[in-house]
Amino acid sequence: MKRKEKAAETEAALKAAAQRLFATRGYLNTKITDIAAEAGRAAGSFYNHFAGKEELLESLLADLEEAGDESADQPGHSPDFADPAAVRFHVEAYWRFYREHAPTLRALQHAAMVNADFARKLAEFTRAQNEELTDHVDYVTKAGHRLPGTPLASVTMMTTAAETFVRQWHDGVVDMSEEEALEALTRFVYRGLTGRDY
Repeated sequence: MKRKEKAAETEAALKAAAQRLFATRGYLNTKITDIAAEAGRAAGSFYNHFAGKEELLESLLADLEEAGDESADQPGHSPDFADPAAVRFHVEAYWRFYREHAPTLRALQHAAMVNADFARKLAEFTRAQNEELTDHVDYVTKAGHRLPGTPLASVTMMTTAAETFVRQWHDGVVDMSEEEALEALTRFVYRGLTGRDY
């Protein structure tokens, strides 16, 4: 195997190992030596790829951004949030995204609580992601509905509520079937944005 390919394989193994450990131990309780051991690599090899655990998490954050961009390119995507079907599409897409990336998403939140620099980076990432959806709510005002706030504020309220609800459903806090939860969240978001039910 070529050196470049081997390095890429090791980096991927370290990130996958970190995600598994974040899921079982949490970000704060996971050490670099744990990640290296879980990946089946020597502890020193970790530092050939990442300066520390925070840099590894930043790499996972970049992976999340790429995965989010890919989900927007899926068939059936529509930016028209005046249409309940478009809202449902985005709710389902985030639901799948959360399920796939939950350990990383939680690790990001934990890191932000103890590292001010990382908290700033996460806030910048979140704002950028929300700004990409502001054109979706322009359709709401064009349809004659009144948003609850500015486009960015409205999107931020929507994504914050959705993230919290999805996390709590996956934690077993919300006693609903998956389909009931998806429908309820879609109705909540649609009503919050348009002031109307469907």
